[in-house]
Parts: sequence; structure tokens; C-alpha cells
Amino acid sequence: MKVKITKPNSILFEGDVKLVQLPGTGGKFEILENHAPIISTLEAGDIRIVLPDNTEQIFNVRGGVVKGQQNDFMLLVQ
Repeated sequence: MKVKITKPNSILFEGDVKLVQLPGTGGKFEILENHAPIISTLEAGDIRIVLPDNTEQIFNVRGGVVKGQQNDFMLLVQ
């Protein structure tokens, strides 16, 4: 699935991933391939992504939102 993580002035990440773990305002949650359409707010914490080769990247954020459908997800973060 495609994921793009952006800040107001820059792109933190853009590419294919196997999994995204997010710090939702109601608690951590994960997005996997073929996830239902979603719009959700994020609180301060770590965004963890797992790439197709099983390597991980972590991005610390102060909050934001996630929107996505049909394996294409956009995260707007601070």
C-alpha cells in the first residue's frame, strides 16, 4: 500500500509499506493492506512503518490526521 507522511514544509516519507502503526487519540492502531476507508486524528507519539523488506522506520510526531482508502494513505503531521 502507498503511504505519504507530510509536515507543513516537508515530506517525511513516501512509498510502499506493509504496515503502519499510528498513535490515535483513542489509542494505538495499525493499518494493513486493504484497510477500510479511514479518517482519524493522531496524538503525539511514534508512527512506525514496516517496509516490504521488513525493515522499520519510526517518526516521532506531535499530532496530526490520517486519511485513506483503497491502499493509499496520507498522514498530515506536526
